[in-house]
Amino acid sequence: MTPAFGARPLVTGAAGFAGSHLVDRLRESHERLYAWSNPASGRKHDRPGVQWDQVDLVDLAAIERAISTARPSFIFHCAGIPQVAESWSHADRALRVNAFGTHLLLEAVRNAGLTCPILVVGSALVYRPSSNPLHEEAPLGPRDPYGISKLAQEMVGMRASTPVLIARPFNHAGPRQPSSFVTSSFARQVAEIEAGLSEPILRVGNLDARRDVTDVRDIVRGYEALAASGRHRVPYNLCSGNAYRVGDLLDILLTMSRVSVRVEQDPARLRPSDNPLVQGDPSRIAKDTGWRAEIPIERTMSDLLDWWRAQLTADRGARE
Repeated sequence: MTPAFGARPLVTGAAGFAGSHLVDRLRESHERLYAWSNPASGRKHDRPGVQWDQVDLVDLAAIERAISTARPSFIFHCAGIPQVAESWSHADRALRVNAFGTHLLLEAVRNAGLTCPILVVGSALVYRPSSNPLHEEAPLGPRDPYGISKLAQEMVGMRASTPVLIARPFNHAGPRQPSSFVTSSFARQVAEIEAGLSEPILRVGNLDARRDVTDVRDIVRGYEALAASGRHRVPYNLCSGNAYRVGDLLDILLTMSRVSVRVEQDPARLRPSDNPLVQGDPSRIAKDTGWRAEIPIERTMSDLLDWWRAQLTADRGARE
């Protein structure tokens, strides 16, 4: 049986954190899958049945060539600048890749005469800070360049001639997450200390912030659910509905550590703007698709730490 989103899906940003997990999931139901990665990154996850291409999302000619080759039945648009911290020093790049890159992708689809739906992966950081759980009709008001770029991306998508679905994922974590994200930074530091590569001091930023964190494998399952039964041009939160104190997530990892670790605050890890609470309301996606977050946070943290342990072991083996 062919999935509701067709036999030839395309994943942009397929070598990234969420994108690579989405590729893994789609391979379970598709014999053929198209995957794009950033030429500058050089990253690629070889998988049987996956046709890879390196595509610069701000190069219309390159996008058009790749679209004409794939002629996808559905596009999961996961590519973009993912890091809030980086956006403060490279705001122009965040806007160019996230917003203008999405515009070029939509143009290429239109120029190819395709009408395939596109899932645009936005961000919960488009919302105005609130002390209450955020639903999709909550006021918009991003506080950082990254959030602004993702709001611009949404606005581009809303005006497209092609059917577009809008996802607003909240924080997600799990294996393969870059260490520029807080939970992965903690896990990597623990793994490095265990391996004797660092002194037993774990450096942190703000531990009192509370974040709605979902396992990345649940998030990509949500993307698949939206592709199958989401409403077009209607934004959807993807979140657990639970806000975890960052310090409590750290404590979970510390209980899994094989060595004793001392925690110290590092001023360099504090952000210029750090909302005290980011919590979502997943009611809409649950009602429309039946999706809910299922993986316990303890498993997410455990799998993340084990992944970093394996990465360090592999890196050590490659050097020997």
